[in-house]
Amino acid sequence: MDSFRNTIFEIAQDASHVASATDTGTDHNMRQYPSITIDKLPDKVLLHAFAFLKHQELGKVARVCKKWRMLAYDSRLWQVVSLRPEHSGLHINSVETLLALISVRFGSTLRYIELPCELVTAPILHELSNKCPNLKFMTLDFSNAMQLHDFNDLTAFPCNLKYLCICLSEVIFLEGFMRRIYSCLSSLEVLHLIGTFEMSSEGEEDIYEVINIGKIKSHTPNLRVVNMYGITFIDDSHIELLTSNCIHLETLALNFCLRVKGSSFKTLIQRCKKLKTLLLQHTGVEDQYMMNVPWETSQIHELDLTSTELSSEGLENILLRIPFFTFLGLGYCEFFMDKTLTEMANKGKFNKLMALDISYTNALSENAIYNFLQSNGGNLKGLILCGKPKLTENFWLNVISFLKNIRICVLGTADGWFLKLSTKVHIDQIIEDFAKNCPRLERLEIQWDPDTIRYSDKSNKFVDHIRLRCPHLKSFTLSDGEYYEMVKSNFERADRYKVVRTTTNYCTTIVSLLSCYKDLLFN
Repeated sequence: MDSFRNTIFEIAQDASHVASATDTGTDHNMRQYPSITIDKLPDKVLLHAFAFLKHQELGKVARVCKKWRMLAYDSRLWQVVSLRPEHSGLHINSVETLLALISVRFGSTLRYIELPCELVTAPILHELSNKCPNLKFMTLDFSNAMQLHDFNDLTAFPCNLKYLCICLSEVIFLEGFMRRIYSCLSSLEVLHLIGTFEMSSEGEEDIYEVINIGKIKSHTPNLRVVNMYGITFIDDSHIELLTSNCIHLETLALNFCLRVKGSSFKTLIQRCKKLKTLLLQHTGVEDQYMMNVPWETSQIHELDLTSTELSSEGLENILLRIPFFTFLGLGYCEFFMDKTLTEMANKGKFNKLMALDISYTNALSENAIYNFLQSNGGNLKGLILCGKPKLTENFWLNVISFLKNIRICVLGTADGWFLKLSTKVHIDQIIEDFAKNCPRLERLEIQWDPDTIRYSDKSNKFVDHIRLRCPHLKSFTLSDGEYYEMVKSNFERADRYKVVRTTTNYCTTIVSLLSCYKDLLFN
């Protein structure tokens, strides 16, 4: 993709040079360009080529000539548009400019749009409603808002939306705006409400309910997926309200909603018979409520309890009553023990398991994990098994051969100085085993730090093997250091520039293996 994009820009640069030479009358320069062959390509081929460029780049391409300008501004290239500068780099200076673009460039082909708070105005929403009948996906970002526009004149809103993402503000109440659009949300299937967990501090006492969940549920009977991420005011009463009208709910994600204790989950399971995915990472769920849920009658097979504080009794009660799992997140669950893992395996709970996170589970022994992977590793497509100092070189050399179908794997222990790693890890043979046994590998993260990893002058040969034998490898993440630099240069020599990354700014997860992953994506 990058090399293709660079080629387009080189052609554009050459074409611009020719055009300027012609304008200035220096015809002798044209001898260097006897034929600009790309100009002879059919419009539909050029249009397809331009489709690989970002919108910022299309703006540069449009300056080459009139023909390229016409193609670069073709509405078919502007079906998915983000106007949030921090995500796309595109910035609209005024409401009038955007109104003109909606009419001239977007039109009926627009399917997805992201708007920052300053562009969420009544005239723009009216224009989107009138001119963009195929608009199905919308993101409204109020996260940095300090004041809303006046919506008293808002009488129209896109009414065919299937996906709506609202980024909430810490202080702005959205009920006045929402009251104007409730009647247009009946077609909604996917709802994201993104809170301000990352910007808030534990010491804050005043927590405001900036959006009314109870009224939303009354107007959205067709919801399949609800993601409420990091919303400080969400508690079980809101979940209770939501389940009273959303009987088609299949996925409920409440990650980082600390006030959710689980008291509403019994009602949730009884009313929402289609619910199959429940994501509860870093929530405040408690044993007494979770053990009271009729899990054995549920359809849930994708469950994330990462970083919750359930006891060993609570985990055993819940996990042994759910019929089976395809996705299970238990990272940082310090009371998940060998006994529970063994009983789950004996009862066939893992027969369909594809993705598992058991990172930083201190109570799990090396022997129990080895036996589990020996029996069930062949079915796994994703495994996160990091933060366990005892699982070093010998363990992984013994188990990698069990992971024949693995696509995502995270191993190693960051900050070995703190977790007291007693031995160095010879990385070459681990890389070689992944190359030999895991041809479907897409994402690999090795967290051991440079002081723990040992490699040799022949390490490049083993990196060659994984690069050639794992053709689907998209991400190879390492701790920043000399070994990382060596691996990075190896991939860059093969024109694969973005494969090797560092743990400093990238984190590998298994969430892409969720059945509803595409619906859960949000910016």
